Amino acid sequence: MRVVHDQARCASIGMCEDLAPDVFEVSDDGALTVLDSTPASERQAAVRAACEACPTGALRLEE
Repeated sequence: MRVVHDQARCASIGMCEDLAPDVFEVSDDGALTVLDSTPASERQAAVRAACEACPTGALRLEE
């Protein structure tokens, strides 16, 4: 599984960071950084939830 981030669609509200803080980080200036684009298997459920919860569809998973 790999996280794909579309910066143009990102609202950087931080929901993904709340759900998987070890994978996503929103900086003070509002930019989203994907810290680990291929998360470990034990983190995949949280990452999947974060991607599904993204209100703008800026995050998606590639299997």
